[in-house]
Amino acid sequence: MKRTWKGFFTLLAGIMLLASSGCSGTNKEQKKPVQEKAAKVDYDIVQANSIKVEQILGIGYPGNDISLYVATDDGIKMYNGSKWFEPTTNQSDYIGFQAVSDGFIASGHPQKGSGLKDPLGIIKSVNKGQAISKLSFYGQSLFHFVGASYSGKGLYVINEEPNDKLGQGVNYSPDNGHTWKKSALKDFDADSYGMIAVHPKNGNIAAMSTRTGIYYSTDNANTVKRITGPFMVTALTFSGDTILFSSVENKKVLLKTLNPDTGEQKNIAFPFLDYDNPITYLAVNPKDPKQIAFTTYKNDLYESIDGGIKWNNPMINGKTELK
Repeated sequence: MKRTWKGFFTLLAGIMLLASSGCSGTNKEQKKPVQEKAAKVDYDIVQANSIKVEQILGIGYPGNDISLYVATDDGIKMYNGSKWFEPTTNQSDYIGFQAVSDGFIASGHPQKGSGLKDPLGIIKSVNKGQAISKLSFYGQSLFHFVGASYSGKGLYVINEEPNDKLGQGVNYSPDNGHTWKKSALKDFDADSYGMIAVHPKNGNIAAMSTRTGIYYSTDNANTVKRITGPFMVTALTFSGDTILFSSVENKKVLLKTLNPDTGEQKNIAFPFLDYDNPITYLAVNPKDPKQIAFTTYKNDLYESIDGGIKWNNPMINGKTELK
């Protein structure tokens, strides 16, 4: 079945239409995460001569590696600026992938035959995917939208079905998934939820992309305000205190920075993208803010190491071949 990018954005920014819910559970379980090997075969990271993926699920720069990580339907792929690498096993679908200072956090589905429960709930890896820690809701819930502060202090999920521990909608954890509270979202008037970005140092600060702009909060999404015009925002991430985001305006794909305090926006030059190929994920390396990357609906990957002056295109239509 042929997909349309508008259909994609319906999933990306509106997977759940807003529904009022009085449920606001808190997960009181504070069990120490248990490291669990995710496969029975030897784990190694090897250079990939060619890569072909059907879907990109997220990107980011984990602080314990020098590579850009691309989460795909065929596991994690790693790009170091000139070469691609991939693990020999543990190739799970890491939905909601988030890079943090000591590894990555994600939800998703495990690789078949791994012995892990499906869905993964929320997991974390500090050794490039060799093993995972089960943070919350292991074997119980799948979260399409996960937001995490690079600092490790501040974790957000959008819960599609209310349960005894999570309310429906946005929930946050200040302690790496041990306890949870429902965000009140006061003054949030969009008709759908979307991608969540979290400040790299202050987990209380978060922003959400929607079909009608960016909503910003400094108190765990308990109160929010719209800080852009009512245009469609397809992706966003923090670069220090600034927000890097992509919008679709007047049938043009744009890339901008935004100062949340002043509202000032600046355009970033980048390779031309057709209207039917919008930006889907954005990443900034907190250790080097000039290193930025984005993916598109058609599974193109672009990366810049000089703040957007020059761009490399190491993946086209989900494919790459190294010469």
